[in-house]
Amino acid sequence: MSRLAIPTVEQAPQAAQPLLAAVQRQLGVVPNLMKLVSHTPAGLEGYLSLNGALAKGRLNAGLRERIALLVAEYNGCDYCLSVHSYLGKNLVKLADAEIDAARDAHSADPRTDAALRFARRVTELRGRVSDADLQAVRAAGFDEAEVLEIVLNVSVNVLTNYVNNVAHTDIDFPAVHAR
Repeated sequence: MSRLAIPTVEQAPQAAQPLLAAVQRQLGVVPNLMKLVSHTPAGLEGYLSLNGALAKGRLNAGLRERIALLVAEYNGCDYCLSVHSYLGKNLVKLADAEIDAARDAHSADPRTDAALRFARRVTELRGRVSDADLQAVRAAGFDEAEVLEIVLNVSVNVLTNYVNNVAHTDIDFPAVHAR
């Protein structure tokens, strides 16, 4: 059971209502995370804005979902593992083997594997990666913009992992648990 109250959409602050309506239009549902964060409309707006902006970036949806999976696994966030396993499988159409591999920062695709290994290093070292880590991701063909987007995708996922780990957000997707 969630340790922080998850309001219904109707109970959310008035300033959060248009944001939740936009989530409903986009996803067809308002996940518990969005309802929880609606307690702070400014926080919800910030999260949705950054997440939306990154979706327009250079990294494809498959890589972004894989990064979300590895960060959630590392941080032990069952809510995010559940959400991103569902999205990876049903929206991005990742194979089960790729979803499983992403949780361990791997992929059958060498370029994606390099990005995930770098994202894992960013996560583990809280951004204090080595020159060799940067060289490895660059050698796989990632330019400065893409390297920064990997870091930003790690960061936005750390944000949601921490919110959900603090709140123990009730999982409203098929449940997946950290190893």
